[in-house]
Amino acid sequence: MATRVTIQDIADELGVSRNTVSKAINNTGILAEATREKVLKKAIEMGYKQFSYVNISKLELEDSVPVPTDKREIALFTSNFIGSSHFASTMLDKFQRELSVLGYSFTMHRLQEHEIEQLLLPASYAEDRTAGIICIEMFDFNYCSMLSALDTPVLFVDSPVYNQNGPLKADHLYMDNQSNIRRFVREMADRGRKRIGFIGDIRHCQSFFERYMGYRSAMFLLGLPCPENCCITGNKSNVKNPGFEEYREYLLEEIEKIDKLPDVFICANDFIAVDTLKVFNKLGISVPKDVYLCGFDDSPESKVISPSLTTVHIHSQIMGFSAVHLLISRIKEPSLNYRTIHTETSLIFRESTEN
Repeated sequence: MATRVTIQDIADELGVSRNTVSKAINNTGILAEATREKVLKKAIEMGYKQFSYVNISKLELEDSVPVPTDKREIALFTSNFIGSSHFASTMLDKFQRELSVLGYSFTMHRLQEHEIEQLLLPASYAEDRTAGIICIEMFDFNYCSMLSALDTPVLFVDSPVYNQNGPLKADHLYMDNQSNIRRFVREMADRGRKRIGFIGDIRHCQSFFERYMGYRSAMFLLGLPCPENCCITGNKSNVKNPGFEEYREYLLEEIEKIDKLPDVFICANDFIAVDTLKVFNKLGISVPKDVYLCGFDDSPESKVISPSLTTVHIHSQIMGFSAVHLLISRIKEPSLNYRTIHTETSLIFRESTEN
């Protein structure tokens, strides 16, 4: 059996430090681009397999997947319009550019409600030409289970909430939904703002659920109780696929029930934080004077709204890199164990927490 190549082996071969090789492979710290490329090329040449970050377009493509003559398309499935405010907009731009270097085309398919309910593939989808599927904003568990049972490799960028059956039989890509939520909670506690609530439908998607669990685990580790009446974790009842108007009505009803506001509200994303601000304005609640507010995503709206939002930034470029790596490697080797990757996020403080 061949000996597994290690970071130290690559360092010895190049005559550089182990730390330098680690920085190049994991894209951490400061490193000259020429050094990074030299390390990555040597790693591929030696058969190193544990890359967490690869700029595919800048590497030799000798070890890349040969493009099948009959399957040259990567299909995007989505249930919603992905506008410029969505984190996936930038991610998909990078994803598509990297795919084109490898000889793949990219098609987009927006699923209709009846197709999801009846578990139908979109009419525009050409199975005989498709090498892989990437799913964004696809949160119906039954439909995603159907996709996972296809012979075509599938990558979920975010996913339905895991249920008792466990995760879907596919690769998954998420942003780190918990680390900076925990960091934020600790910072608030250090400032003496220890009564913290959460807003967001935790059954909407796995990322919302993880952000909620990041909040709860942080409170637990700090020995702080979660004020349950300040955790607004559902949505409008008896409404099929409630939109933002119904959600704002739901928020208004739930916030009016709170006798004492928390010191801080963490929202599952920036759009929910914006909805919360609008409800606060109706109720005469001031941010940050009466309550602090934190979002997630670092959307363009988070910068221009007043007050500007403290939030968690998603690094869309690394998500694009990781998506290509996950999907192409699955196409090349379908028997790989299923993988789940969380990419780095960054906490950004702004006016909504008096920063």
